[in-house]
Amino acid sequence: MFASYLIGLREGLEATLVVSILVAFLVKSDRRDRLPLVWAGVAGAILLSVGFGALLTFTAAHLNQTQQELFDAITSLAATVFVTFMIFWMRTAARRMSGELREKLGHALELGATAVVVMAFLAVAREGLETALLWFAAAQGASATASPLVGISLGLLTSVALGWGLYKSALRINLTTFFTWTGLLLILVAAGIFKYGVHDLQEAGIVPGLSTYAFDISGVLDPGAWYSALLSGMFNITAQPTVVETLAWVAYAVPVLILFLRPSGRPKATRGPAVPAGDAPTVPAS
Repeated sequence: MFASYLIGLREGLEATLVVSILVAFLVKSDRRDRLPLVWAGVAGAILLSVGFGALLTFTAAHLNQTQQELFDAITSLAATVFVTFMIFWMRTAARRMSGELREKLGHALELGATAVVVMAFLAVAREGLETALLWFAAAQGASATASPLVGISLGLLTSVALGWGLYKSALRINLTTFFTWTGLLLILVAAGIFKYGVHDLQEAGIVPGLSTYAFDISGVLDPGAWYSALLSGMFNITAQPTVVETLAWVAYAVPVLILFLRPSGRPKATRGPAVPAGDAPTVPAS
């Protein structure tokens, strides 16, 4: 549940920030008449994301065991690629996001109503599709319960609350710190998803070594304990992993963590508010 919550919180906050910036720009520009167009684009992106998640679930349910293992492996590997890109993209793009979105929306307003809807749709759709794919991949390693769905729903609701608080100036959080810590956790989550994808490839018979175990700590890591469920559900750390999937986890986690934690080499900016005053969506909606 916590892994799904983290995915929902991280992706949801990105989408919420995008929407709040667009809404604030229209309010500040005295173009409130265009707000329904933004919400129409956002609604379309949400419907597309939900439909994509339903399609993934439906497809997986109508495959035989070997095909399902291969399908799960492909979605897990794709999710690993997306989450890695998202982590590094948000590390560099968070500060310039507001200016770029306002510029694009300004051009869209000049082009007409359809352009505004499309712009808002595209701004949110990427996060929504990523959320659906990441949730599906993370849920594959969980038992057949509603925990992943509950977790991602709570994460999305939390992100909406944070976004609304930022919009109303009720909250001030350091977005750089937030994305750094959630980025570190998501790297470990992505390593677990990648490990699970490799295990599925072994289950499908594409990668060998399914019966060759790296170690067995089942005597120490009690499968029925709460901490075992937490480690398995969030990071896919299991008591008896194969050699190949263990190497896959290390091969992903170590270099990505090093690259993520490596200093950018640029001089540190002056410490200020989490969202720059000129870009912050701080104007009341009414």
